[in-house]
Amino acid sequence: MYRRSRAKSGQPNQAAAKLTAKMDEQGKFEFIKELGRGSFGSVVLARNTKTGEQVAIKKMERAHLQRYVESEILNHSQLRHPHVVQFREVFLSPHHINIVMDYASGGSLFGYVQSRNRLREPLARWFFQQLILAVDYCHRKGVANRDIKLENTLLQVIPGLPRPLVKICDFGYSKHDNRSVARSKVGTLTYMAPEVLQSRVYDGKTADIWSCGVVLYTMLVGRYPFQSNAGEGAGLGQEVMEMLKKMKAQEYHLPDSLNLTPECKALLKALLHPESEKRVKMAGIMADAWFRTDLPPDALNMNDKYLANTRPCPQSEAEIKNIVAMATNYNTNDMYAAQGMDQF
Repeated sequence: MYRRSRAKSGQPNQAAAKLTAKMDEQGKFEFIKELGRGSFGSVVLARNTKTGEQVAIKKMERAHLQRYVESEILNHSQLRHPHVVQFREVFLSPHHINIVMDYASGGSLFGYVQSRNRLREPLARWFFQQLILAVDYCHRKGVANRDIKLENTLLQVIPGLPRPLVKICDFGYSKHDNRSVARSKVGTLTYMAPEVLQSRVYDGKTADIWSCGVVLYTMLVGRYPFQSNAGEGAGLGQEVMEMLKKMKAQEYHLPDSLNLTPECKALLKALLHPESEKRVKMAGIMADAWFRTDLPPDALNMNDKYLANTRPCPQSEAEIKNIVAMATNYNTNDMYAAQGMDQF
């Protein structure tokens, strides 16, 4: 936990004001519209005034930063993959820390599925294949996402392609192999693996595979596999216990009317195995015949190429840590020297 800076009353902390001025890059981004809002803050669409390129900027209030913010930025910054939303930079403004990313113009996979009620098996597989390639790359880079869901799976429309491409985003709960073991109950309830809900030490990567299974099921069926039937008056604990009971029994429904292939059903069962040790591993998914159907020949080896890519992030780890530290070490006196610069 960082300590707050101690500036004398009526005088700005010069180091903070200097870094804020440097990192805000006044005038570089022009606000277009808000894309979404959550407990973390908001995401806005902006235009780079120098290049005209559109970017997404995640804005988090400096006064209410979550403890995972440094890990989120560091983990995201090391990823370079066509199915991961590209991290660009992070900068400070007087009231926010701002993460600049590529803008995915096609909305979320959640909205895509919702508008169609459900997806037919070949289309669901198209999206699932890309999701798995992205998650495999992240895992091999040492990063477990821990919040994989339809809402965090964005779509990029590419001219000439009949279907949008998948790009995963939001590494707010991500965990790196080099840091402490995963034990926090984080993520989104309907996508959380049973071992996460049971509040014990768990493998974040194996929990990610469960979440991928929930994504696949939801695309195919149009609803979540495990939901509580508890009434409105039921507490969260009762809801979780009911969901866990269904998870352990693999009590989910696949309507006959969907006409799913036996191979698809088998992979779903392997993805949603309640025992993490027996759940299918990433290598097993990659080797699965259903997964490989219509997969481009070079797709299975594409992650080797991107793992070999050593192109560095524009900002160093030390610089990012310094920015996060400065974001959390400020008081109201630090901000007046940068008044008028809080475009974001």
